[in-house]
Amino acid sequence: MFDYSEANLDRYFANLEASARDTAAAIRTPEELENLRLAWMGRKQGLLHVQSSQLLKLAPAEAKKPLGQRFNALKALLEKLLDQAAGAGPSDEALASEAIDITLPGTRRLTGAEHPITRTLNEITAVFAALGYSVGVGPEVETDFYNFESMNFPPGHPARDTQDTLVVANQDRRPLRDRLLLRTHTSPVQMRTMESQPPPVRIVIPGKVHRNDAADATHSPIFHQVEGLCVDTNITFSDLKGTLDHAMKALFGSSVKTRFFPSFFPFTEPSADVQISCIFCGGKGCRKCKNSGWIELLGCGMVDPAVFAFAAAKQPAYDPKRISGFAFGMGVERIAMMKYGISEIGQFYAGDMRFLAQFA
Repeated sequence: MFDYSEANLDRYFANLEASARDTAAAIRTPEELENLRLAWMGRKQGLLHVQSSQLLKLAPAEAKKPLGQRFNALKALLEKLLDQAAGAGPSDEALASEAIDITLPGTRRLTGAEHPITRTLNEITAVFAALGYSVGVGPEVETDFYNFESMNFPPGHPARDTQDTLVVANQDRRPLRDRLLLRTHTSPVQMRTMESQPPPVRIVIPGKVHRNDAADATHSPIFHQVEGLCVDTNITFSDLKGTLDHAMKALFGSSVKTRFFPSFFPFTEPSADVQISCIFCGGKGCRKCKNSGWIELLGCGMVDPAVFAFAAAKQPAYDPKRISGFAFGMGVERIAMMKYGISEIGQFYAGDMRFLAQFA
């Protein structure tokens, strides 16, 4: 029979408290904490419940009250130990095992480098920034109005065909000018800029464009352009030629020559294609310039009055009778391929570190 004397109860509960403290001190994981809670304070099988039920049931009347007080004190201790264990951090041993010697030299991180396309794009932009041009930006998902209509591409123009343009699906119920597509050139930024500010305007527009082209050695459905726009009073074709001649010399060297050939673009009139003397053979003729001594590089022209008319709807200052301007555009990948002697455009996008490391 259990001895309910004060001395025996002191020893009995001292042993229970010591066992509870030792078990709680050894807890390392949430699972161990939950196991301790169930083992000691479970409603049916918990040690505290089982012991109190048995001892109180058999205890004489005069011992029930002090015995119940002792179990309440033990329960309070257990709850305190559980709370402490739940909020405890890692043990000293665990912290010691993860210690880091801060006196050791750190791991050296390799310095990154600009991608060749980014580098070329920045070089082109810097040339025109030095001439006083600011940088214009705009959305890659454009409306038909800004991408085509405002650039003087009439309905039915071949460039609007889905064979050439990546259009957003389920646009048939919208008016044509509100339909969304991936911009095919950065020219929409020219119109957005003119609508937002009166002349004079001098901007250069670098950015990504999209066309429904099959990928091959020199074509990609995603590529980059840099376009420029200059609008002011008394802007002439001579200003255009002088600007582009300076830009080509800044990019390819002072010995490079330029020449202009008549061409056609819906948003410029007159329009021209720009060629530079071959940078590989110095204009003597080689395989890369097809023995002509010249390489076609970009298009340009004087801004068509019809484009100014679209801008004048929001900015009346764009009166073609009072102002004039020129625009130009060039492909960044084409220039990068020439500068770095790359024959396959896909190498720019493959992410091959063996290829990219040479530009670091």
